[in-house]
Amino acid sequence: MADTRPALRTYSYLGPRGTFTEAALAQVPEAAGQNWRSVNNVGEALDDVLEGRSDAAVIAIENSIEGGVSVAQDALATMPGLRIIGEYLVPVNFVLVARRGTALADVRVVNAHPVAYAQCHAWMDTTLPEHGHIPATSNVAAASALLESEIADAAIAPPGIVAHYDLDVLAENIGDNPNAVTRFLLVSKTTQLPEPTGADKTSLIAELPVDRAGALLELLEQFSTRGVNMSLIESRPIGDELGRYRFIIDADGHIRDERVADALLGVRRFSPGVIFLGSYPRADKASITFDPKYGDDVFVEARDWLRGLVTGEPGA
Repeated sequence: MADTRPALRTYSYLGPRGTFTEAALAQVPEAAGQNWRSVNNVGEALDDVLEGRSDAAVIAIENSIEGGVSVAQDALATMPGLRIIGEYLVPVNFVLVARRGTALADVRVVNAHPVAYAQCHAWMDTTLPEHGHIPATSNVAAASALLESEIADAAIAPPGIVAHYDLDVLAENIGDNPNAVTRFLLVSKTTQLPEPTGADKTSLIAELPVDRAGALLELLEQFSTRGVNMSLIESRPIGDELGRYRFIIDADGHIRDERVADALLGVRRFSPGVIFLGSYPRADKASITFDPKYGDDVFVEARDWLRGLVTGEPGA
């Protein structure tokens, strides 16, 4: 008898097991019971999606302490055909782990992902003022490397890492900010938009067409004059010449909201190089508030009025 069960979907994430990215993927309802593909970096995860090895990928895009994840922002800007379909928030804290029998006083060199290291910098400088740092590709990779070599004495890793690796925890809660959160994106190739929920976010990347006084202000005015709040705006160098930048923007609302759609039209007219990354539900489910004068009915009425003027409708 033929197997009529639907094929499993595949999701790529920064591995190995136990990373914060895996914790974010665990929040994706449709990923439950599917294939999870561990990869080594953001570029590999997104390339999996573009090449069809995976149906979607989870990547870190922003941290409440360190800001935007530049490698992810640059990848989304330079790898066309990707869409954001969801976001997820993961509280971030860290432990210091070492091979069994190691004491805190024995630690001279620490292996850690650069972002994790930056979030524990104050604790490290206070507790281990003479330590050295070796960068790792992920938080879990830093821990697993302790069992493969003795190049480092300890590693910064996620809580619960000892469930996966035979290591001792030398210190807990070593993050400098107990409220640290990392924002993750679910990215796919689909062009189908999630339905508006009233608690949505729209992401795009725009370039300034010219480098002159007031150019950035003109870009920002495309949103402010439509009553659209921007929850994030960060610049990244384009790389073709000095002084050229692209801007990563998160705007409150959905592309099907009239005010957001009109703002995107303005951005498109201003910046032909704009990249629409997607409209998707906010992870915090916070409803978007805006001035009633920017409601959908106001934009619809204005368009009807203009159409009446052009067509000569009575009363227009």
